[in-house]
Amino acid sequence: MKTLSLDAVRELMIAAQGLDAKPKPRATKKSVRSIIRKMHALQIDSINVIARSHYLVLWSRLGDYQPRWLEDLLEEGALFEYWSRAASFLPIEDYPLYRHLHEDWLGGRARKWLEEHPSLVKNMLNHVRAHGETRSSDFERTDGQKTGWFNWKEEKIALEYLFYAGELMVRKRHNFQRIYDLRERVLADFDKGTDIPRADAHDQFVLNTMQALGVTKAEWLGNYFGLNKTDVKAALKRLEEEGRLMMVEVEGWKTPGYIHPDQRKHAEAASKGNIPRSKTTFLSPFDPLVWDRGRALDLFGFDYKIEVYTPAPKRKYGYFTLPILYNNALIGRLDPKAHRKEGIFEVKALHLEPGVVVDDALVAELKSALRACAAWHKTPQVVVRYATEPGLAERLSDYRLSHACSTCVT
Repeated sequence: MKTLSLDAVRELMIAAQGLDAKPKPRATKKSVRSIIRKMHALQIDSINVIARSHYLVLWSRLGDYQPRWLEDLLEEGALFEYWSRAASFLPIEDYPLYRHLHEDWLGGRARKWLEEHPSLVKNMLNHVRAHGETRSSDFERTDGQKTGWFNWKEEKIALEYLFYAGELMVRKRHNFQRIYDLRERVLADFDKGTDIPRADAHDQFVLNTMQALGVTKAEWLGNYFGLNKTDVKAALKRLEEEGRLMMVEVEGWKTPGYIHPDQRKHAEAASKGNIPRSKTTFLSPFDPLVWDRGRALDLFGFDYKIEVYTPAPKRKYGYFTLPILYNNALIGRLDPKAHRKEGIFEVKALHLEPGVVVDDALVAELKSALRACAAWHKTPQVVVRYATEPGLAERLSDYRLSHACSTCVT
């Protein structure tokens, strides 16, 4: 195989993530499951100035689809919820791999808490065993304190730590709240399966990362599933000795690129210059293509930071900005808000990267993507308040709203 260009590496990663421009059939529940299996993990997040992140990641790949299909797949057992690099929806086929992470996620603090509260833990397990589906809101707080992100009631702590330990699983969600049940009821056949040694699990995590990224450096492998460097290094050594991975030279890289053997043909085509283009779309801050900020900077030259936790006066781009994918590049970011009652999709600001050429093709692609995103949010009227390129905001906005939009001022 020839040395891969950086253009080829970018395309291979975009295609591996299901973000290529290849025509796709109308989305179905089956295609939701398939794209999650392709990514291997769908990170969950609660912020909903537009659709929550996990829904948006799917829209970026599938276009118009029904968000309820994700919950259906969880309840049907095609997916499960657990901690990967973060809280995620995961393919049920991968559950045996995560059994070895229960101890890692349980951690010293959680383990100590469970050991110090044996009666409460026993009572909670008995409650779930007797009553089935259980949520933290089933229990009233009696200590007079106010519940918050960092001040959980004891029953909530017990449920979460038992979830970390693998004793409980998430049966389903309702209004974004976890509903727990015993693992043996959610996943009745698991204990009948083959136990996977820890080293084999790490090998598979590394191979899954190669599949999800198309081409990867060794230094990018750990972040995808939250593995430590020691485990990644050991897995790479085993896989290389067993001939279960491919290495390739990449333009400008001092270390080899790694490719999953199943993607050999695609990589060979890319090395010969057959480089298809990405679709034009907007990415969640927690999209697998950009959630590793160092990788996004290294490969795409895109310096990205989510500013949710930055005080408003200090924000450079906006509260929840979405990277813009266009023509195999990350060309900018937009700061959107969906005003559902008014039916308005507001873009407070659209920042293009330096050097991006604004021509008719780019405007047409951005306009189409904005209207598709707005329609999916059921906020079909688009208004762009500001764009770095003069005149671009007006070209992208709905004409009737470009000069007046008092209802969407926040």
